[in-house]
Amino acid sequence: MFSDDFLQAIVRAALSRGGDYADVFVEETADAIVGYSDRKVTSISSGVIQGAGIRIIDGRNFVYLYASDVDEQGLQALARDCAAARKAGAAGVMAAGRAVGAKRLHSYAVYPGTVDMARKVDLVRRGDAAAREASGEISQVVISYLDRHQKVEMATSEGRIVRDERVRTRYVVEAIAQRGDRKETGYFAPGKSRGFELFDTITPESVAREAARIALVMLDADYAPAGTMPVVIDNGFGGVIFHEACGHALEATSVADDASVFCGKLDQKIAADCVTAIDDGTIPNEWGSAAYDDDALETRRNVLIQDGVLKSYLVDRLGQAKMGTPANGCGRRESYRFAPTSRMSNTYIDNGKHKLADLIASVDTGLYCRNMGGGSVNPPTTDFNFAVSEAYLIEKGKLGKPVKNATLIGKGSEILMNVDMVADNLEFGTGMCGSSSGSVPANVGQAAILVHGLVIGGRAQE
Repeated sequence: MFSDDFLQAIVRAALSRGGDYADVFVEETADAIVGYSDRKVTSISSGVIQGAGIRIIDGRNFVYLYASDVDEQGLQALARDCAAARKAGAAGVMAAGRAVGAKRLHSYAVYPGTVDMARKVDLVRRGDAAAREASGEISQVVISYLDRHQKVEMATSEGRIVRDERVRTRYVVEAIAQRGDRKETGYFAPGKSRGFELFDTITPESVAREAARIALVMLDADYAPAGTMPVVIDNGFGGVIFHEACGHALEATSVADDASVFCGKLDQKIAADCVTAIDDGTIPNEWGSAAYDDDALETRRNVLIQDGVLKSYLVDRLGQAKMGTPANGCGRRESYRFAPTSRMSNTYIDNGKHKLADLIASVDTGLYCRNMGGGSVNPPTTDFNFAVSEAYLIEKGKLGKPVKNATLIGKGSEILMNVDMVADNLEFGTGMCGSSSGSVPANVGQAAILVHGLVIGGRAQE
């Protein structure tokens, strides 16, 4: 990689024709992916990408250029091109001195790049066997193994120089159960900021069995009823609704441009008293964590909502320029090909004081959503529509039969106010979040919540 002096010289060159702020981001990433379907390996890929990006912020506007040529001459040329994209003016100001960061948040026992590909292939084969052993009705299994080792270094005109190492490993299983013409799918895909030692804590068999279990349960499910009713949304990936319908509306990407329903509502009540929501990029070895964000700031635990009151937004460096609010460690990007913007990391509704059983027992007639699927959201309005991948009726405070094809419909800004109870069983679900700075690893999470009056889209049983 490059020396501190050279990185600062690149930033200085970027500011040579003016600007309020500049930074450089250099990346080297190695990854490996194994695909498995129909009892055979369908793809194996591995490789290394290298590149760099340079950004200049001036007022509310910015220039960003990137290139895959990352030797010294290439970076110097990129800095000149970035500066030339601006109107000529007085050189921007560099901070005096420097603050060098090399904080370690995660520990890695076995770097994936040191593991033979044959061992990774063995993992997907083991998962396929375990899913099929669950039942003869498992007709198809699709599995992916993924690992990524990213090394980054950043320098800013504010004097920060940061180096970070990010290793992530994930195992994804989709199991399809079939009975006659009827097919149902189960999906489970845990991941962590860990190396190959991830498989000391989870096994391919346990992941595959969970995916198969969901598919088999849904094979016996009736169609969900439609209507308005209380809904218990369980922990883990249930947090995807908050992430999509509310979390994005709390990012500076929306707030700075007055494109969020939560604009101007700091210190106002936007949720029920029992709701506390947090974005925390500092949790060791979690999927969405890192020591530093891609604005070269230390990541933080940001309390977004405290006891129902909006306490903060997620603000990146560009958002700071637009809003006048200090950045709080949430600038993220997929790779050097993207300028960073405000993004979530590990975002969740925090533990409450109840047990999951209490939530279910309080419902006379309703729906229990154990696992959520995909959906769509209109960010400016927070209108959402989410599929439920595993659900059960609640009848007189007890779980009833499984139901399928349930859809949750509503507004994120309203669902927050309609939470009646929060359980004490916080867990995370692993995912990838897409936005203007690409696709980034993000955990969604929550303790189970009880929401009154949620609209359920379903269909009558055939």
